[in-house]
Amino acid sequence: MSEITAKYDQERLTKVASILVTQARPADNNSPYFDFAGKYSLKIEFRPFIEIQGVSYKDFRKQKINILDHTAIIFTSRNAVDHFFRICQEAKLEMPADMKYFCVTEQTANYLQKYIVIRKRKIFTGNKTAADLFDLIRKHKSEKFLFPCSNIRGNDIPDFMDTSGLHLSEAVMYETVPSDLSGLDVTSFDIIAFFSPSGVNSLLHNFPDFKQNGIRMAAFGPTTARAVTEAGFILDIEAPLPNAPSMAGALELYIKKANNL
Repeated sequence: MSEITAKYDQERLTKVASILVTQARPADNNSPYFDFAGKYSLKIEFRPFIEIQGVSYKDFRKQKINILDHTAIIFTSRNAVDHFFRICQEAKLEMPADMKYFCVTEQTANYLQKYIVIRKRKIFTGNKTAADLFDLIRKHKSEKFLFPCSNIRGNDIPDFMDTSGLHLSEAVMYETVPSDLSGLDVTSFDIIAFFSPSGVNSLLHNFPDFKQNGIRMAAFGPTTARAVTEAGFILDIEAPLPNAPSMAGALELYIKKANNL
């Protein structure tokens, strides 16, 4: 960090009394957000900045993708699972017993049991990221892969499949759209915490005249951080940190410093 940037950050390091978290309120009452909000007498509001809408079967058909032409499905989220099987139901398709499923996490793989008997299926699971699946996919390079995804998705899987010469069809089955944030006064918060580039886009969509001024911005992950700066905003808090792997942890570290705790 340059001396100019460090000095500028110090000028912005003022007391924090309120935080806007651009996600849904945690279902777990033991969430660290509630812990440090009580500890430091902070106001924290949770408001999802984006929502998921399923692509209609009519619009899906315009993509001219035949699901049963494929022998393997790549799932990166529960949303992908839900909307894939929704489309299959509307198309009156039943998945063949030998269909293979490649899931980015064990949680996603377990979620499949909502739709199929997983003990009778061929399911391959990564650890955390899409890159964890690549070695598994290489071992099944003869498969014809289908990738149910959003209209906004990362490039890691398509790029890997392309450079590896593997067959991949992308099927947009749901869309990430800005939430309606009318009635929310975003200027009343000291910090706004973002978790995806879509969240930053939602801010710009809902509040085209928004000025950051003294509002601090937090971003989780490098792509979100880049979206904040590319939108012309100052990024004050970037997570994860080595000593704070979560957004809540990074926020608490900042609050301690800003509030001289």
